[in-house]
Amino acid sequence: MLDIVSRSQRGRVCEYSRNGSKITTPAAVGQDDGECIWIETTASGRVLHVMGTPVALEGGLRTTSSSGIQSGPAVTDGIAVVRLPLPEDLAFDDTVEFVVVPNAYELRKDPRRIVDTVIRLREAAGFNRVVMMSGIAEPSTVALLSYMGVDLFDDALPRATGLSGIRLIPEAEIVTGADESASNVAALSEEMDKIRMFIGADRLRELVDQRAPSSPSSVAILRLYDDKGYAYAEETCSTVGCRFSCNTTQALRRPDIRSYKERIANYRKPEHKRVLLLLPCSAKKPYHISKSHKAFSSAIHTASHDTLVHEVIVTSPLGVVPRELDAMYPANSYDIPVTGEWKCEERRMIREMVGSIIAQGYDRVICHLGDDYELVEGLADMECTVVGDPTSPASLENLDRALREATRDMESVDYLVDRNNLMRSVLEFQFGRECADALMDENTYAIGKFPYWKLFREDPEDRSKKVQLGMMTPERGMVSLTLDGARVLSEMGYLTVEIMDFELKGNLFAVGVISADPRIHVGDEAVVVCNGEVRGVGVALMCGREMTDLRRGIAVKIRHKSK
Repeated sequence: MLDIVSRSQRGRVCEYSRNGSKITTPAAVGQDDGECIWIETTASGRVLHVMGTPVALEGGLRTTSSSGIQSGPAVTDGIAVVRLPLPEDLAFDDTVEFVVVPNAYELRKDPRRIVDTVIRLREAAGFNRVVMMSGIAEPSTVALLSYMGVDLFDDALPRATGLSGIRLIPEAEIVTGADESASNVAALSEEMDKIRMFIGADRLRELVDQRAPSSPSSVAILRLYDDKGYAYAEETCSTVGCRFSCNTTQALRRPDIRSYKERIANYRKPEHKRVLLLLPCSAKKPYHISKSHKAFSSAIHTASHDTLVHEVIVTSPLGVVPRELDAMYPANSYDIPVTGEWKCEERRMIREMVGSIIAQGYDRVICHLGDDYELVEGLADMECTVVGDPTSPASLENLDRALREATRDMESVDYLVDRNNLMRSVLEFQFGRECADALMDENTYAIGKFPYWKLFREDPEDRSKKVQLGMMTPERGMVSLTLDGARVLSEMGYLTVEIMDFELKGNLFAVGVISADPRIHVGDEAVVVCNGEVRGVGVALMCGREMTDLRRGIAVKIRHKSK
């Protein structure tokens, strides 16, 4: 039986129980027969003991990962042993709950094969099985392997390496010449404790970014995983999250950041915005609550011309963040070192993304970036307004004057129109263009002050009658739907979760799920339906495929349910 306690992208903390025993993963098993899972070495080969069930890890022909000889899983009481190379058609029947690869050591120092094997193995195993890889764990790599989706390891490699006089620590391999096996096993155990802690805080990627530079092969694995394994990794990324740091170049390629960039590539500016204002980011998130951006606001919102101004924040690692999206993840959560120096990759990314925004068409472009003007120089004819510091009185006075001058001959736009168009941009970014069109039709409007917007729809036959479709709050950073809003998405078959026919009394558990939209991410709005009827709406706590694979745990935290 498997219970998932916490998640951090593909990394997860699980409780696996069997025959009255329980183990918490990620973990490394050893040779102590006092543990619930341990490995025994016999004359005929190794035996894995899983909570009272002995399973031979070497049986019959011992093929190597490079032999080309494939063999199907050997299953003993729900525990499947599958040797490398993995079969092309690898699959497990419903009786299998534990999968182990006994010869994973042969993948060590082979980044491409590690990435390919882990992804194929986890895809075949799904979310409802424990995956163990033997002979590959060491303190410097186990965080990365856990991040990719491996649940269990053994301590064979640290023991063997220690007997060779090599000390393994998360940062490096050090030759001492002494027996370091006990120290290596202790270091591996300590690293496992840290991994579980980072997963619990949903910050495992940060630990991985710290550990990967310990060896060239680990750097290569992470690069390949972020590139070739992006679709696999992105499926389990959350659309909400806690504060995280991007302290390395590779961190710029995190799957959640790449996902943001891909979505912003399809972003369309609010149609009434005619003046583009480029602003610097701030250390405090969301930007609009920072001192610097409050100062910018005092210069921008001085008259009715402010509805014509489109504020876009220029930043790394995200490139650009339109003001109406600054409360959304990951714009509301990232930290990055600020030194005034920009990496070539950052410069190229920012120029490309700012250029894409400019190409959508503005009458004027005003740059309030100060020293970072060089990042956007030459992309358009633009006026720079900073004198020294962007928040200095002279800079703010210049900004006010420039905006007034830029909009002098432009007809101002009503604040109601401005808010509706901005709300539509938020809906399009969150749900996509088609759903935004359905939610924001000619009878729909937004009220409130950013970032507290409510979305209402009037009855065209009787304008006194209206229903609320949703509400945007900075706590979630996105629009939370009512049942009426959920029905709009349900009609389009978007973010829906089909359940068995039962009364929804509280949260929706995975056991009641029949199918779920595979586009659902953790943190997304999820519409619970049964036979075409909307039964509830809430926040997804699992991704779509996970909801259908698992039989335990909360799939959707219900906000509203039908009576």
